[in-house]
Amino acid sequence: MSEDGRLDELRANLRAVRERLDAACRAAGRDPAEVAVVAVTKTYPAEDVVRLARLGITDIGENRDQEAAPKAADVARDGATVRWHFVGQLQRNKCRSVVTYADVVQSVDSVRLAVALDEAVQKYRERPLDVLVQVSLDGDTDRGGAAPGAEADDVQLDHVLAAAEAAEGLRLRGLMAVAPVEWEAERAFEELARVAERVRASYPDATVLSAGMSGDVEQAIHHGATHVRLGTALLGNRAHLM
Repeated sequence: MSEDGRLDELRANLRAVRERLDAACRAAGRDPAEVAVVAVTKTYPAEDVVRLARLGITDIGENRDQEAAPKAADVARDGATVRWHFVGQLQRNKCRSVVTYADVVQSVDSVRLAVALDEAVQKYRERPLDVLVQVSLDGDTDRGGAAPGAEADDVQLDHVLAAAEAAEGLRLRGLMAVAPVEWEAERAFEELARVAERVRASYPDATVLSAGMSGDVEQAIHHGATHVRLGTALLGNRAHLM
């Protein structure tokens, strides 16, 4: 596919996404301007990130450091200015790399990870790092996320929030969650909204709520998502581009 053809495809996808988000916001009685799109570009090339930036999508999500780090460097060399969101599970030994390019880490899910990120920021970064604490809605922290009812202090939600808030190099901005596959999206995001309300009572600046992907964005917006993470709906089928 030619560059112009791919840009046209992304433009059409973005138009359809905007229409879908606008409809969801109207149904929820919300202003569409309240909801930011994070384009999840894992497996898609850096050239697509540059095209998205040309179309006005500058929040970019990545799941794996080994793909994200070189892609961020390529995008920077192309002169595009974007805001990188790390949205996947993060191993502590990757913190040094991630803090050099990420603007937001959405997947802080343990006290130890918050501490490791803070240490990396203070050694390898000149400005604070925005972070979201990932919530495990079903309590299965092995799949990622901190849980309100977790027995282990390291992954207990209140402890992780406190660690992120106390960290000198981090700025606690809010919460992120993925709907458990066994749950209806409505149930998942209703529960997340309850957690978010409680968290904002203790951390008034933690206003970001990252929730909703291509299959459940309407339910997420209905329950207060401020950021939605879209891959296929925006970028199409990767196999089609090979």
